[in-house]
Amino acid sequence: CPVLLAPKNSSVAMPPPADIVKVAIEWPGAFPKLMEIDQKKPLSSIIKEVCDGWSLANHDQFALQHADSSNFYITEKNRNEIKNGAILRLTTSPAQNAQQLHERIQSSSMDAKLEALKDLANYSRDVTFAQEFINLDGISLLTQMVESGTERYQKLQKIMKPCFGDMLSFTLTAFVELMDHGIVSWDTFSVAFIKKIASYVNKFASDISILQRSLAILESMVLNSHDLYQKVAQEITIGQLIPHLQGTDQEIQTYTIAVINALFLKAPDDKRQEMANILAQKQLRSIILTHVIRAQRAINNEMAHQLYVLQVLTFNLLEDRMMTKMDPQDQAQRDIIFELRRIAFDAESEPNNSSGSMEKRKSMYTRDYKKLGFINHVNPAMDFTQTPPGMLALDNMLYFAKHHQDAYIRIVLENSSREDKHECPFGRSSIELTKMLCEILKVGELPSETCNDFHPMFFTHDRSFEEFFCICIQLLNKTWKEMRATSEDFNKARKRVMQVVKEQIMRALTTKPSSLDQFKSKLQNLSYTEILKIRQSERMNQEDFQSRPILELKEKIQPEILELIKQQRLNRLVEGTCFRKLNSRRRQDKFWYCRLSPNHKVLHYGDLEESPQGEVPHDSLQDKLPVADIKAVVTGKDCPHMKEKGALKQNKEVLELAFSILYDSSGQLNFIAPDKHEYCVWTDGLNALLGKDMLSDLTRNDLDTLLSMEIKLRLLDLENIQIPDAPPPIPKEPSNYDFVYDCN
Repeated sequence: CPVLLAPKNSSVAMPPPADIVKVAIEWPGAFPKLMEIDQKKPLSSIIKEVCDGWSLANHDQFALQHADSSNFYITEKNRNEIKNGAILRLTTSPAQNAQQLHERIQSSSMDAKLEALKDLANYSRDVTFAQEFINLDGISLLTQMVESGTERYQKLQKIMKPCFGDMLSFTLTAFVELMDHGIVSWDTFSVAFIKKIASYVNKFASDISILQRSLAILESMVLNSHDLYQKVAQEITIGQLIPHLQGTDQEIQTYTIAVINALFLKAPDDKRQEMANILAQKQLRSIILTHVIRAQRAINNEMAHQLYVLQVLTFNLLEDRMMTKMDPQDQAQRDIIFELRRIAFDAESEPNNSSGSMEKRKSMYTRDYKKLGFINHVNPAMDFTQTPPGMLALDNMLYFAKHHQDAYIRIVLENSSREDKHECPFGRSSIELTKMLCEILKVGELPSETCNDFHPMFFTHDRSFEEFFCICIQLLNKTWKEMRATSEDFNKARKRVMQVVKEQIMRALTTKPSSLDQFKSKLQNLSYTEILKIRQSERMNQEDFQSRPILELKEKIQPEILELIKQQRLNRLVEGTCFRKLNSRRRQDKFWYCRLSPNHKVLHYGDLEESPQGEVPHDSLQDKLPVADIKAVVTGKDCPHMKEKGALKQNKEVLELAFSILYDSSGQLNFIAPDKHEYCVWTDGLNALLGKDMLSDLTRNDLDTLLSMEIKLRLLDLENIQIPDAPPPIPKEPSNYDFVYDCN
């Protein structure tokens, strides 16, 4: 590896001009050349200068590329990524290389073809090469090789099975990489090609590489083309995918669930429930629970994301019932209400159809419907005309009555027999609770592109939402009694009780219980009294002093606190953050890092091979953006990368994490923050750099906390108390830790 040495006579090295980059350039069979590249000169002139140094003619047939593992070509667009000390390589131009590989992969020699396909798979990651190869109709050539190579490949497979597997693997890898650049539309592929790819999912279950790429191609086809979705859905069945979930390779399991999610997401509304029924018949939930969630290994981020997507898509099946109003004239729907009454009060026999008995029956029904807690005692069907939750509330009530009959009867009879006005009306409470659970689980919303928040407990039961309701309605009844709420003013009582119940549910969910029983156990420890204690504890540090002297003190010290927050934000930007690039194939995670220079004048950024374990040094980041060039910082829907419409992009979570830096006339740097905290830190820091106010929720919370602490410190009675100059010494470690115990 060439080393750049300073001249012997030099005393103090002067920093090179900003547009000059010192590099080493390799050429096979020659000693590397040390060179200064002037970034103001055209790239073609620099390549000509290098070629002239080695006496190479036809400089237009050459190009420069990075000599690292990426081998990416250097173009006018990315030349700013070259950094001092970089090692470059003079090589054939992308057009020449693409032409040569186009010919080599059609060689009659199997060894030559295999080597060419291996090189193609490697070069296809570079968008510059990919564009040239695609211009030669390279995608069509690869698809023809897959479609028409059956006979030759079958013969080859019998003679040289490992060679066949490698050849097909490299072909599919090159195809996936080329398509990932988004240059070619997915709508251009034939049924024969789709059939072939689908067949590989069954034929090559033991060849991880081929199976992985085949699943990735199928997922991309489904997500990117409605026509291809229909063709793929005809060729691949859930039954063919299930066995891949029962293996031990988590990456294959991830790709398999991704294909199922894609088929689920793109299915027409009338087919989605049908597909859900097939998934239930094939016991997908229990297979995922056994072989993925409860397998003896950690679940990686991508698997967690796919499980989250499946969870969201499954709950979204409830949207239709949630948005369906009850038809008071529909006898089948009214029969459900009759069944609720029958189970609760166990009518022994129906009166005769005489006029007297009819009046008696109506009177009895009205009395019972009142006991069941409906608003409309005469016609309870009217209670279910509001959407959401629509008919979903009635479905939940019937499920509870049938599958948890003892608990249902106990709640209804217990509340209908009370005379102290503290009864909890079951009907109205069930409707409100169903609506709240739909909000918590975001029923009807598209899955987020960045979220990994799946709950294992929802994979432990085929009717997990209904079971979730059954646990929560019992919690609501218990909390209602503990709060001694009254039904006289139901709306006021409902609001207070529902706030507490929602807090109980959310706090229990954050612990990620592994089963519904564990969730129920967590709720038992979160009684109303416990919630009050937690609230009181949290309030102790958030006292709000409203007296005039305190408000004046706040106003006086607020600028100091804001300056402190500003410095913290800028320090965090100096440390930097790793961001993930969003692409059509999410599993192929690509990362990039951005950080602010210590003098706060330049943003350094660049791509990474993998997520870093710590800070990334400035000199390893290829690109930089002077802070002085920044024109504006935009967020959410105003971001250029959020204006593109996509199945999974236009959702609330991604929009809330998106921000962009606009510079020059049309330059932009687009971000998707890893979480809300990093989003607030970066938007605050960038606004501070531009001399604007920091307006994030995080800044408001930090300001409130720090102001409260500072005021409390200033109000302490410290007369005759000596404040030490140095912190107290850290005590020695104890001889044993027998006194430590688990509070949980």
